[in-house]
Amino acid sequence: MPADTATLRDFEALYKRVLTSGGEVDYGLAAPRWQFLCFLADNKEVLLHGSGNPAISRFEPRKSDDVSEFGDRKAVYAAGDGIWPIYFAILDRERHPMSLINSAMRIADGEENGDSYYFFSISDTALAMRPFRRGWVYLLPRASFELQAPIRHEGHEVRVPQWASLESVAPIARLAVGPEDFPFLDQLRGHDDDSTFARARANPDGFPWLDER
Repeated sequence: MPADTATLRDFEALYKRVLTSGGEVDYGLAAPRWQFLCFLADNKEVLLHGSGNPAISRFEPRKSDDVSEFGDRKAVYAAGDGIWPIYFAILDRERHPMSLINSAMRIADGEENGDSYYFFSISDTALAMRPFRRGWVYLLPRASFELQAPIRHEGHEVRVPQWASLESVAPIARLAVGPEDFPFLDQLRGHDDDSTFARARANPDGFPWLDER
């Protein structure tokens, strides 16, 4: 993330314009879009949601399909992270059926934020087709959302920046993104659906159920 005064000032100015105008963000900054989104997630009362739909005027709660109790509810889900939602925005799941295995987390261990870690994978049959598209990251007000509780794992405090609202939510604005805006595009993994799902059923806590190879 940038620390220079000029870039941070540009981020602040753009955010103020976004709050005033709404709609699609007119992004003309030199800094990568993921950095602006991370700036918002870390410093503003907003959350982020990635989608291929450019015309969402209101997000309604929907039943999710997740292995965690928090993520397996009828809710509006959003991320307190700037990179995670780009993954969802750029995957063309309408034209390319695929399953998704993904996570964003911070290992806090007493620090206010801690280091960020990510895992991104899609069905290997879809990955071979390069199933990417243009999409949008929506900015949502944080007020009605609750944050997933931290997880203790092997003595570490793991914070997952997943938030859920049981109420419908009207977005503040949206930012157009493309595959080139996703900083881990070349590190996106592929997985075999059948063997991965079998491992997940046998060991639900064994995320991310990697192939032994």
